[in-house]
Amino acid sequence: MMNWKKKYWLNFSIILLLIVLISGCSTSKDASTEEQANQSDKLVIGVAHANYEDTFLNMVLDGVKEFVDEHSNEMKADYIDAGNDSNKQIDQAEQFIEQGVDAIMLIPVDVIAAELILEKAERADIPIVLINRSSLETESVFIGSDDVSFGVMQMERIAQMLKGKGNIAIMNGPMGQESQINRTKGNKQVMEEHKGMKVVLEGTANWSQDEAKSLMKTWIESGIKIDAVVANNDEMAIGAIKAAEEAGIRDEIIFAGIDGTPDGLQYIKSNKLAVSVLQNAKEQGQTGMSTALRMAKGETVPKESIYIPAELIVKENVDKFR
Repeated sequence: MMNWKKKYWLNFSIILLLIVLISGCSTSKDASTEEQANQSDKLVIGVAHANYEDTFLNMVLDGVKEFVDEHSNEMKADYIDAGNDSNKQIDQAEQFIEQGVDAIMLIPVDVIAAELILEKAERADIPIVLINRSSLETESVFIGSDDVSFGVMQMERIAQMLKGKGNIAIMNGPMGQESQINRTKGNKQVMEEHKGMKVVLEGTANWSQDEAKSLMKTWIESGIKIDAVVANNDEMAIGAIKAAEEAGIRDEIIFAGIDGTPDGLQYIKSNKLAVSVLQNAKEQGQTGMSTALRMAKGETVPKESIYIPAELIVKENVDKFR
């Protein structure tokens, strides 16, 4: 038979162990509950991205994510990708509205999506900020670039290189998109001041390098003399360069782009791309998310455009941007 003292200490040890285990479980549960409470206290920003396959827009997204990481104590972000589908983006924005996010940061697929989403968000009293691409009619908070100035800066450099004379081929982004309209508008404003320059070819490659390469092949096959290809973005300029390389005429043509993407900078460094214009993607993303956070907190933000300054990039200063 077990000695009564041993039995006493055995029972005492079991009770003590149970107390420790229960206390530990309670502490763990309290910590988990506290963590959940902290998460629920954070402001939620819905980030509606136009297209994850777009090189420049993903650079904007990098700026967004960097800001979110730096402010993770007070906010979190939910990310969705429309895959360049306007209808899909509208549905996704409706999901954010039903979810009751505190604000929406939108990179619109197009102006149609922008208008409809702004209208739906306003009815739900959810603040919204547009990044990179603005609305057509509805007043909104917009963070982006002055695209006309981009086109002007780009074409002024080409005019200087051509001494005001030459045949120009303009490669557009998606027709009707605000960036396409205004960058090309800026191009043509400069050309009006140089009567020796004329547009001999113009077409769209939808921001795509592959489409630009195909379009450039068609232009080359037409036999029309081209002195410069001026593209609405770097990706299309690179596609045109690749087609000219395959045809053995790259050195006969000047190429210009816009955005200052890493690939664009490398092409400038290697003397293939003559000029680009920096559209500061990281600054757009960070300023956009900073503005969305302010709006989520209830601050009043004027419905106006905030432009991130552009910078000309050429061989002489390219290392500054790499």
